[in-house]
Amino acid sequence: MALQNIGASNRNDAFYRYKMPKMVTKTEGKGNGIKTNIVNNVDIAKALARPASYTTKYFGCELGAQSKFDEKTGTSLVNGAHSTSKLASLLEAFIKRYVQCYGCGNPETEIVITKSQMVNLKCAACGFVSECDMRDKLTTFILKNPPEAKKVGKDKKAMRRAEKERVKEGEAADEAMKRLKKKDGCSKVSKKDASDEEVSPKHDGSADDDDDDDDGIQWQTDTSREAAEKRMKELSAATAEMVMISLDEEEEKKSLGHEMREYLKKGLPISELKAFISSLSEPPQEVMDALFSALFDGVGKDFLKEAMKKKDYLAAATQEEGSQMHLLNSFGSFCGKSGNGEAVKEAAQVLKALYDEDVVEEEIVLEWYQKGLAGADKSSPVWKSVKPFVVWLQSAESESEGEA
Repeated sequence: MALQNIGASNRNDAFYRYKMPKMVTKTEGKGNGIKTNIVNNVDIAKALARPASYTTKYFGCELGAQSKFDEKTGTSLVNGAHSTSKLASLLEAFIKRYVQCYGCGNPETEIVITKSQMVNLKCAACGFVSECDMRDKLTTFILKNPPEAKKVGKDKKAMRRAEKERVKEGEAADEAMKRLKKKDGCSKVSKKDASDEEVSPKHDGSADDDDDDDDGIQWQTDTSREAAEKRMKELSAATAEMVMISLDEEEEKKSLGHEMREYLKKGLPISELKAFISSLSEPPQEVMDALFSALFDGVGKDFLKEAMKKKDYLAAATQEEGSQMHLLNSFGSFCGKSGNGEAVKEAAQVLKALYDEDVVEEEIVLEWYQKGLAGADKSSPVWKSVKPFVVWLQSAESESEGEA
């Protein structure tokens, strides 16, 4: 069976993983009873993860002809004689409207019917929800014949239940360990106090009176005005020194950011960016943060559009080992900043675009995501935003391992 890429825009991509059979049609009957049979419509619909009745109905609506799909035999018929090329072009239009994500173009979507009777497409890769045109005749057919809900297998439910039980057991073990450590700590402190009492010599009253003025030791805090002013001056000096250190560090970061922006303003060839980055003495993560900030500072709603414009800069900056992780850290920090709510909404689409353009690799993305969930910034909104894409990556990886 001959296969082709799903979607006309991906026709020439030799490495595209989403395939469907090439359409095969056959003209049946004569005269007024002539009909076109889409022979492999069931296989095509299966590859698109859509009911075969949807594609058959769509052909009929667009051609202004009666159409019928037989569930028992899997036969798709459209009244009239229609060429394969004509039906194939209509199938491409169907894919664009009812299969591909409007955000990233990925065909791995699911039809969702909302409570307000709207037909949406939810992307498994980037999480984007596409709203279908409700003026289209097919949407009325979909509302009357909704797709079957996916049934979760018993094995998956059992795995989730077992995972929850393991988490609970782990938490219980952690609590028991904490209580044990606390108990051991208290017993050690009590033993130490007891030993101190045994070692310390007992003094009678006369000895205490004689030793009150010995050695010139002062056993209380001087509360006079002069002493208080002296302590305030010492504290102020230490505080000022700490503030100066923090200001110096901030100034260094600002100067690095300024240097990066000035370099980008020169409009030098992107091929020279790698040499410029290598010439900087600051740590690689700080350099990547400065570059990302210089490229995307102030970007919000058009984050994906800007990322596509500046992808070559990011590709040039991720040639060294470990640089992809630095880029993802900068990406996460940028999305986690307050005021970048619009950018966070497009985080999954940007991450998928960087993955598609080979700027970041699958293993690095998964490692970055796992570290982020367990790190200090685990409450950042970026993790929730990119989760659909990461889940899609993990499922794609497990599928490829299964095929191997």
